[in-house]
Amino acid sequence: MAAITHPLHSLTLTFKTPNPRFTPLPKLTISATSTSNRHISGRKLTAAVIGGGPAGSSAAEALASGGIETYLFERSPSGAKPCGGAIPLCMLEEFSIPPDLIDRKVTHMKIISPSNLTVDFGKTLKPHEYISMLRREVLDSYLRSRAESKGVTLVKALVTNLDVPFQPNQPYIVNYTVNNTMKCLPVDVVVGADGANSRVAKAIGAGDYACAIAFQERIKLPDDKMEYYENLAEMYVGNDVSPDLYAWVFPKCDHVAVGTWTMCSKQYIKQYQHGVRSRVYPKIAGGKVIKVEAHPIPEHPRPVRVRGRVALVGDAAGYVAKCTGEGIYFAAKSGRMCGEAIVKASEGGHRMVDESDLKREYLKQWDSQYKTTFRFLDMLQHVFYGSNAAREALVELCGDEYVQRVTFESYLYKKLAKGNSWEDFKMVSNTIGSLIRCKLVGKQMEAFDPDVLAKVV
Repeated sequence: MAAITHPLHSLTLTFKTPNPRFTPLPKLTISATSTSNRHISGRKLTAAVIGGGPAGSSAAEALASGGIETYLFERSPSGAKPCGGAIPLCMLEEFSIPPDLIDRKVTHMKIISPSNLTVDFGKTLKPHEYISMLRREVLDSYLRSRAESKGVTLVKALVTNLDVPFQPNQPYIVNYTVNNTMKCLPVDVVVGADGANSRVAKAIGAGDYACAIAFQERIKLPDDKMEYYENLAEMYVGNDVSPDLYAWVFPKCDHVAVGTWTMCSKQYIKQYQHGVRSRVYPKIAGGKVIKVEAHPIPEHPRPVRVRGRVALVGDAAGYVAKCTGEGIYFAAKSGRMCGEAIVKASEGGHRMVDESDLKREYLKQWDSQYKTTFRFLDMLQHVFYGSNAAREALVELCGDEYVQRVTFESYLYKKLAKGNSWEDFKMVSNTIGSLIRCKLVGKQMEAFDPDVLAKVV
């Protein structure tokens, strides 16, 4: 068997493939420096980023821009994760997203309660403010191409597993398949951006987390129906569409995305999808389903997000905001922060990194910026999505313009909005009042026969 010499570490590995369709792998010989000498001579730090979504592409771009030899693995470049596709205004500038990638600029948003109380949630948006709606396949492809332009090597392959070294001076081995042929790549550091079912997370024993299931249908509408959703998005809440989260109708270039998600009753996801389609039916009648999608969505960060020279980002790390379900911005942000952290710790690729470097430069910085936000949104979900009564209170509160302004400023710009002490006090009082009032209303509604109540509503 042929030998390959790589300037990382001294280690000999022999792989055997029982499947005859796969070509035998050569013996791999790797030679490199001792951990006592953290400086790397004769080469640059080598990184593998597993997963080519917003998290992986952003990490790879930051790594390559900082002088790291970077490989980005993506098994299905033409695919797309089921996703509402909403991104905040600040992401356009922060990540230099071209305007032509945006399908729709949402300036109106309606929130519909279980009793069909409807609130316009866009009254406080300024003329230049909007929520960008785009398709994930378009955004992901652009971010990967941009990463390639910075020097990233894109590997279109399925990563089957990651071999974790037994000694700190040994490389990680990325095993992957291309055209039914098994191959491997030794690297210094690995960034796991491979989603909720992350194989990288499994390889390092990062622990499990609870996942929701998202189900979405892309529906092409007649022109007159599509005109209604030109700059409008809708959010539905109620036990009929999701027992613990919400459903949505988001406009795209020539269709709408209609979907829902749940964590506590995943086996009934199609029933909830039927529920939202029933509630929105008059607005989508005559539409044709052009694509059906489903995907797991993490509900909280993993117990371990950094181990050894491996870091998790995006969905693999569990960075999806509860209550809102927002994940695209946090994925891209975590990827970039992780990539920049590795560049800084490695002094531009000239120094080996270790677990303490990744925890200090990446994990500590991430938690200091976003840990409180995630905990707050988790609390809001438990308060407002636990029952139809609480959801009625949520929609009632969303009619308040101060609540809308604070909410949109925080969402669009990803920073705490400047509040007013008196308005904050009134908001808290109104929240408590709405919850009490709707709790009583909820109990009274539940006492009625459902068939009679349906006729009244």
